[in-house]
Amino acid sequence: MLVTGAAGFIGSNLIEFFLSNGFKVKGIDNFETGSEGNIESALTNSKKISGAEFNFIEGDIRNFKDCVECTRDVDVVFHEAALGSVQRSIDKPLQSNETNVGGTLNLLKASIDNRVKRFIYASSSSVYGDSEVLPKNEDMIPNPKSIYAVSKLASEYYVRLFYKIYGLETVSLRYFNVFGGRQSPDSVYSAVIPLFLKNFKLNKPLTVYGDGNQSRDFTYIDNVVYANFLAMTGGNNKIFGNFYNVGCGRQIRLNEIINFLEEEKGRKIEVDYKEPRTGDVKDSLASLEKICSDLGYRPLIDFYEGIENLIKLTFNNC
Repeated sequence: MLVTGAAGFIGSNLIEFFLSNGFKVKGIDNFETGSEGNIESALTNSKKISGAEFNFIEGDIRNFKDCVECTRDVDVVFHEAALGSVQRSIDKPLQSNETNVGGTLNLLKASIDNRVKRFIYASSSSVYGDSEVLPKNEDMIPNPKSIYAVSKLASEYYVRLFYKIYGLETVSLRYFNVFGGRQSPDSVYSAVIPLFLKNFKLNKPLTVYGDGNQSRDFTYIDNVVYANFLAMTGGNNKIFGNFYNVGCGRQIRLNEIINFLEEEKGRKIEVDYKEPRTGDVKDSLASLEKICSDLGYRPLIDFYEGIENLIKLTFNNC
């Protein structure tokens, strides 16, 4: 199998899981947003299981030759590589499109050329936009409000068409605000939870864009890894060319996270509330009916268990 974005947060967690279960895994990354430390950590945490093997290619999915090389002798592709962040896409629209859309198309074509059997694509809940209807279900008409969301939706359409036209077994997974170990807090484009924990540990104010009552279906990384495993092993033909929400089915407001951190550590937190950012969605909540029905998915770890796990990781690595 191949994991793109191998040095990233989600990609490295997938590598760790599959190596720990005895699979042969390839990885590709250009280290633009990922880190070698993520791969090293994944390899260190993977138990030495008979048959497990890891090969890494330093390459770029924007380069078709790299895509051909990394998909050679591969049965399944987990496409996690992307330039994430709504704000980054607004700052760098051409780069976001080139990586997220062009890179995906390169991988799809290379997968056909190398006779890959199944292609699992990391899409995003951002494709739904800011509809007031909750929960978000897959029958809703997408209404992206950021360049990042458009790039994810455009790639989804390509992924679906490669099943309908070429017969590549494709599945798109719409992730809802994934968090967990190895998620970097060190970029201006970092996600909110790692930023909260970093600043909390350093006794710095937490920055909130909006009033803090905006909500997300924050999804712990183990649930995402599990959904990918189900997409790889699923034998139900209706999943091919299809797309699924991956979440926990629970709304968590940013102010709830702040209150939880205060109670967990027994001290007050200073919060700097700022104007909402362009492209940000107010509320998000996943309907899990479709993925439960077609793939047998159930969340393994709820938000509060996940955030407790991450707090332990964060504060034990001071």
